[in-house]
Amino acid sequence: MCRKIFIAATGQNTGKTTISLSLVHLARQKYARVGFIKAVGPKCLEFNGRVVDKDAALMARVFGMEEDIRLMSPVVLGRGSTKKFLDGSITTAELEQRLVSACREMEEKYDFLVIEGAGHGGVGSVVGLNNARVASLCGAPTVMVSGGGIGNVIDSVLLNLPLYRAEGSAVKLLLVNRLLPEKRDESLGYLARAFAPLALPVTGAFDYSPVLANPTLNHISRLLDHPLHGDPGARSRIIHHIQLGAASSQKVIDLLAASTLLLTTSSRDELIVTLSSLYHIPAYREKIAGLVIPGQAPVSAITQQILDDSGIPYIRIIDSTANVFSAITGHISKISAEDDEKIELIRSSAERVIDFEAIDRLL
Repeated sequence: MCRKIFIAATGQNTGKTTISLSLVHLARQKYARVGFIKAVGPKCLEFNGRVVDKDAALMARVFGMEEDIRLMSPVVLGRGSTKKFLDGSITTAELEQRLVSACREMEEKYDFLVIEGAGHGGVGSVVGLNNARVASLCGAPTVMVSGGGIGNVIDSVLLNLPLYRAEGSAVKLLLVNRLLPEKRDESLGYLARAFAPLALPVTGAFDYSPVLANPTLNHISRLLDHPLHGDPGARSRIIHHIQLGAASSQKVIDLLAASTLLLTTSSRDELIVTLSSLYHIPAYREKIAGLVIPGQAPVSAITQQILDDSGIPYIRIIDSTANVFSAITGHISKISAEDDEKIELIRSSAERVIDFEAIDRLL
């Protein structure tokens, strides 16, 4: 009989997909066949000729589940889905049937099934498939993932719990993610006391990690919708700092921190040439993750040649520095299948911080 777990969240950006990836990895160490479903997918892309949720595509690539992709993303709510539902061309019964059928087929194939929700408990309500309803339809006990803290965690959990109770879906565990290391034990202690009257166990997951939270060069390239030139092997490099190259070249170099993405306008030939030259030096290569070169003015021919010959990763974009800086600094990093460094870190860290046996027993 297939064991199932539904991964819920108190809101966006709590690290739900990181937890799902971790649980699939850990479950594979115990069970021979482990599957994954992104039950309702609000963020879609094309994968192997099929429109699916991006998290389903991520899991398919990372764990080699491509053959199951039609079942891994049974309900996709792309652009216009809300209007179609309200116009009557999509019905709740139709979507429920699609979900339940996919879940049953996956249950027959796998020994352990991770079912990931979307956003907070109410996401999907517009089509009658909020997360609590999905967990109930799939017959899967729920693990709720929250971010770190104390008061905000209590508020957000209590806001979500009534939905699951209304659907008769059991929330078995609160998994607190992105904890501050120096406050980890204190936070978990207070949360355990807060939820003891509700008989809701509390345990910790990952500490907050800049490596997991920060974007890669590949993310920035996709965000700006412009190609990344230079060393192709640097696509998965994680950016720890973002710096504006507005000061003198010497000052910019002096301020470089580890794995810095520099934004410098296309008219700064001297700075672009200097950074390109320094990229050959190992000590500076550790500091220079890459360049984003905005601006209307063309890069001079000789500067462009030096830039290309250096192999330094760079993105050239015809836009203002202010717009590009705002877009990058406002970006929330998400995991992609190309982020080898992050995925390997998640796998190895999960083995240390997540007690899969304890979670499995709760099911």
